[in-house]
Amino acid sequence: MTVFLQQVVNGLVLGSSYALVALGLTMIYGILYVANFAHGSIYMIGAFICYFGVTLLGVPYILSMLIAMILTGILGAAVERIVFRPLSNAPHATGFIGALGLLFVLENIAAILWGHDFRNFPPIYSQVINIFGVFLTLQRLFVIIATLFLIVLLSFIVQKTPLGRNMRAVAQDKRAAALVGINVYRVNTITFTLGSALAAAAGALLGPLFVVSPTMGTVPILKAFVVIILGGMGSIPGAILGGYLLGVVESLGAGYMSSKYMDLYAFVVLVLVLSFRPQGLMGKMANK
Repeated sequence: MTVFLQQVVNGLVLGSSYALVALGLTMIYGILYVANFAHGSIYMIGAFICYFGVTLLGVPYILSMLIAMILTGILGAAVERIVFRPLSNAPHATGFIGALGLLFVLENIAAILWGHDFRNFPPIYSQVINIFGVFLTLQRLFVIIATLFLIVLLSFIVQKTPLGRNMRAVAQDKRAAALVGINVYRVNTITFTLGSALAAAAGALLGPLFVVSPTMGTVPILKAFVVIILGGMGSIPGAILGGYLLGVVESLGAGYMSSKYMDLYAFVVLVLVLSFRPQGLMGKMANK
């Protein structure tokens, strides 16, 4: 039983990163209908900013994470304005190509600036605690707590604020939202800002557990797409549920079978769910 609980906790840590990246990605898709492949690069840049804040500037870790979220949020707003807004009326394939091109641009800029070497955070919250026989470091516990806090904060913004009302209106019908006076472009920019900040938070939270490199966003963005398809395209609750479900399944599979096939477990779960619910766990069936 203890081994099972240990794997579940490990899965919650992994699922937290998936959920944060997928949340930003599904927000952007739900409002702009853009498959932003460059979202993984934003995750990587957030991790680098936090890393350099801690190692070079001596900024406390949590403050460095907040700075990374702010700076990448600004970067996200610039990306929406410069790259995606001119493509807003273009075919979806054009936005797809633009996002793919942006991914390579950001990864190569990071490689030029910071090199291809893997970097490790200094020990942060490395104390090990024992909770009912389950061992985890304070950093892993912080990942879970910080993710839940950000999920609650985002849910409050989307459900209880005028901004969230505008975001939901634009997601439902852009033209109708514009007709009642909502600034659609402003909502798009804010959505990219929030989504990018969430990706940066995931990078800053997971960076101390793994390594930081220009290509570190490749696997998370692939898993994030699995998560949003699993949960239902454009569904924020679906992204949260899908992220944690995928993390726990991968952790249990690695613990009881083999860690070599972790990526396989994700796609097996995706295929099984879509076989019974093509719209995803919390998605809505499209009207024919």
